[in-house]
Amino acid sequence: MAQRSPPHRGRALIVEDEILFALNLEAEMHTLGFDVCDLAANGHQASMLAMSNQPDVVLMDINLEGGREGIEVARWLRTVCEAPVVFISGYTDRDTVERIHEQVPDAPVLSKPVYRDRLAEAVAEVVQPHH
Repeated sequence: MAQRSPPHRGRALIVEDEILFALNLEAEMHTLGFDVCDLAANGHQASMLAMSNQPDVVLMDINLEGGREGIEVARWLRTVCEAPVVFISGYTDRDTVERIHEQVPDAPVLSKPVYRDRLAEAVAEVVQPHH
């Protein structure tokens, strides 16, 4: 798959319906060296952005607009766009984490609030370096 795109420092897709938290994550991702961050508040926006922009990593909230659709959206993004996913959620109870690991194996799960070093580790874990 030889794409002739210019070298870039990474695209992140942030799927989060709390705008202040999303903006905070965006700032953290810029600090970690990502150039472009797309923000989506729901699964539909996330799917559209991922299909058009092919993110290098997706930061995914579990609870989106009243339901826990984030897990299904993440599974779809990983399958269709081959996008690596890091979950960031206030819901890290055992049942939810088990469901994540069934639907999206190997995806790191971080609890809110997220600290930069943990975010950096999780992103490094899933993102393949550009050659």
